[in-house]
Amino acid sequence: MRIYKECRHCSKELRGRTDKKFCDPQCKSAYQYQIEKQNPERFYNKVDNQLKLNRKILKEYNKGGKVTIRSNVLLKLGFDPNFFTHYWKNQKGEVYLFVYEYGFLKKTENGKEKYVLVTWQDYMGK
Repeated sequence: MRIYKECRHCSKELRGRTDKKFCDPQCKSAYQYQIEKQNPERFYNKVDNQLKLNRKILKEYNKGGKVTIRSNVLLKLGFDPNFFTHYWKNQKGEVYLFVYEYGFLKKTENGKEKYVLVTWQDYMGK
């Protein structure tokens, strides 16, 4: 067992138990946070963060319920169409991908890639 004479986080002199590593719970938490920040981002966090970003972007650009926008506008903001929560297929066979309540459909019109943005409707669940 290694004995620490000072707090691992703030370097204050430790008093009390001989095996004490931190001066208080805040220093312990701050130290563990710093160590965790050095680790590569976990897969779950990457997916969750991308879904949150996608939802934020779709919400921002779909104020009217159904909007068409050039794909490069969304992609420049960090939108990644590979991250979605579910899908819905309409009667024409088009598959809308959804990030929670905001959906998108990739289309090409006049040689330009676009996304049709929609919001989830009750009839889509039937």
